[in-house]
Amino acid sequence: MATPLTKPMVLVLIGVTGSGKTTVAAILAGRLGWKFEEGDALHPRANIEKMGAGHPLTDADRWPWLERVADWIAERLDAGENGLITCSALKRSYRDFINRRGSGVLFVYLAGSEETIALRLAERRGHFMPPNLLNSQFADLEEPAPDEPAIRIDIGPSAAVIAEEITRDLRLGRPDRL
Repeated sequence: MATPLTKPMVLVLIGVTGSGKTTVAAILAGRLGWKFEEGDALHPRANIEKMGAGHPLTDADRWPWLERVADWIAERLDAGENGLITCSALKRSYRDFINRRGSGVLFVYLAGSEETIALRLAERRGHFMPPNLLNSQFADLEEPAPDEPAIRIDIGPSAAVIAEEITRDLRLGRPDRL
């Protein structure tokens, strides 16, 4: 699908575990034909093991991962390509680091209540992140501020509806949303 974008853009789908980042990003990648990276795949093995054992990551644990995420974004932008990547990016300092160029990145914050996401996690199977870490994610969460390049999307609708809303905004080049 052609969009009115004149410069390459990377959408970073952010939010706590279970907010639907991967599902929405995969749908978007298919609709837009953009490169897609599952941010969890960029975690160092030690991070996956730590979370799998039920221990929340510290800032020190996250920085090597955030470096990989930022590098993936830089590679897309340097190549003049659009892309999508998932990354919890819970804190402003993480988002500032990921957006170190100051342009080309749009954070898509998938927002939902702790209760809604806990229900989703109770049904999720085969993911390394156990549901008991949800509280720690909400404790670390700093929702994007108005001065950040971010849009907020409520996770109430289905992933397909959310992806359609984002696709429509990209196609229309809505300045209030992008």
